Amino acid sequence: MEEKEVLLTQEGFNNLEKELNYLRTEKRAEIAERIKVALGFGDLSENSEYDEAKTAQAENEVKIAELENKVRHAKIIDEKEIDTETVQVGNIVKVLDMEFDEKIEYTIVGSTEVNLLENKISNESPLGAALLGAKKNKVVEVTAPAGVMKYKILSIKK
Repeated sequence: MEEKEVLLTQEGFNNLEKELNYLRTEKRAEIAERIKVALGFGDLSENSEYDEAKTAQAENEVKIAELENKVRHAKIIDEKEIDTETVQVGNIVKVLDMEFDEKIEYTIVGSTEVNLLENKISNESPLGAALLGAKKNKVVEVTAPAGVMKYKILSIKK
């Protein structure tokens, strides 16, 4: 099966590696200690602490495998290659929501780095995909559950 590359900024890649390191070291040790303590309670057939710790261990290992896969398939966006002629991953794009006459600034990121509180949207999201490749002053249309929304690109920067 062909693995999809994971687009990341350098900051996003560093954060992934930091989280992966935490899960491999501190989190594994913490869960191992919980299992050890739970084993001390005796009969495993009715030991909810043991069951919870084993479940946490399995969830942690799944998360580690997911992060290792993302790191393995990471493509770090070279900031020197980002231009401001057309919208691409890594750009900060100011748009005008034409329906509400509201200016909003979005950072286009790979799907791993999405953070709606910081207006970081995925290149795979409906709006992100519509913006990709567009130039300043272009109006893009996005089909949303509420209908077609129009955004005018006001600026593109790094």
